[in-house]
Amino acid sequence: MPAIEFRNVCISFGDQPVLTDINFSLAHGEMLFVTGVSGSGKSVLLRLAMGLLKPDSGKILIEGQHIESLKESELLTIRGGLMGMVFQEDSLFTGLSVYDNAAYRLEEHGWSEQEIETSVSEVLRFVGLDGEENKLPEELSGGMKRRLEIARALIGWPRIMLFDEPTMSLDPLVAIKVLDLIIRARDVKQISSLYVTKKIYEIPYLANFSAMTRADGKVITMEAPLDKLPKTRVIVLDEGKLVFTGTAEEFKESELPAIKELVALDRHDHLNDPYFTDPWDKRRRPEETILHATAFSS
Repeated sequence: MPAIEFRNVCISFGDQPVLTDINFSLAHGEMLFVTGVSGSGKSVLLRLAMGLLKPDSGKILIEGQHIESLKESELLTIRGGLMGMVFQEDSLFTGLSVYDNAAYRLEEHGWSEQEIETSVSEVLRFVGLDGEENKLPEELSGGMKRRLEIARALIGWPRIMLFDEPTMSLDPLVAIKVLDLIIRARDVKQISSLYVTKKIYEIPYLANFSAMTRADGKVITMEAPLDKLPKTRVIVLDEGKLVFTGTAEEFKESELPAIKELVALDRHDHLNDPYFTDPWDKRRRPEETILHATAFSS
């Protein structure tokens, strides 16, 4: 049974078709990259998967359960237990502390105070915000705010994660830390995920690097052997239609016009993209190794 499945899904806003006849499935433990130029329907697809929008026609299944006809109270139960989402826009509660922002979803779903405290401590440690519990969002840097957004989505360790351009507006040093965090959540916690991005240089990095737990309990991120690559695929949307499904390597080699347009729009200089083996290690000195192998050739 797939984690997420779309069957012939269509949605329009007024007279304007936004997604047309979309079919795909997300396997358990898989990361599915959803890309396409601006306005191709990527974020709408995520909101359909979350139940924030309802399709005009077609079926959407979350772990075998049809969600397109569920009441809001039933959708809240699914979102609260099965799914987490990181939006591209800031959605933190500005008047709540780091701790209370992370705890909010669990409080809404009736977890006990002890369960909440344990879960919040674990997830803040996971994203490197332990010790920052009493700060307000305005006291955090942009990268710390994004890590708190991810912590809030990961709280309780949902089986499915939806990422809507999570590195949007972040500088490269902060963005690579966020990508490593996503890799760690995917691999260590075996989370299934839809990952929306226009930054196509992120795809080979997420598709070729994996996280593992060493014997001493430390989690490290490293380039995966070819026979142990993470389970990933790429789908491309173009004018609301699904025009490509394949591996990251097939995506890289494709001559499809929609993909060539994405490559033409990618003006990022990848040669100096930094990579930290342990981005949350507070003892790490500001010395960087440069990762050359992840970018598509331009």
